[in-house]
Amino acid sequence: MKKGIIAIVCLLCLLACQNPEARWYVSKKSGSYISESVQRNKELISEEEVFIKKLIEQDTTNTYLNSENGFWYRYITQDTLTTKTPVKGDIVNFTYDLQTLSGTTILSKEAIGVQAMKIDQSNQELISGIRDGLKILKEGETITFLFPSHKAYGYYGFEDKIGSNLPIRSTVSLLKIEEDNQPE
Repeated sequence: MKKGIIAIVCLLCLLACQNPEARWYVSKKSGSYISESVQRNKELISEEEVFIKKLIEQDTTNTYLNSENGFWYRYITQDTLTTKTPVKGDIVNFTYDLQTLSGTTILSKEAIGVQAMKIDQSNQELISGIRDGLKILKEGETITFLFPSHKAYGYYGFEDKIGSNLPIRSTVSLLKIEEDNQPE
């Protein structure tokens, strides 16, 4: 009897000493949420582009250019003699404002003040539309940009001033370009 009890205790000890086998999580990804989100964004961009193009058509006094970066712009002040635009690493001083597409001021250039940034290397808080737009400007030029929401503040908006998914207008003046003399 003692041998039987010892055998059972040994068997239980052997079974208890084994590591538990992990259960693997089984997930099924249908991709429908991502697909639906992509479709919603495509529709939103398309609607904003149609709206901006209608605004441009109604503005018969100005000529707008279409940027390869997904926004439209018109010159307020243009320098036709200079060819120098900022390149990666250059430091630019500039002013800008933020407006609704109808022209209502959200933030004035006086409230924002003169800004400085290094092209393609800093100031990620600045919207991508203005970062891209600065590369078009020459020193002394002023351009009004029309940005769809994905080139502006997108889904998140801006504080309590700009709501979600709202296209904006911004007038940007490039005051100075300081060339990057640092070796790479």
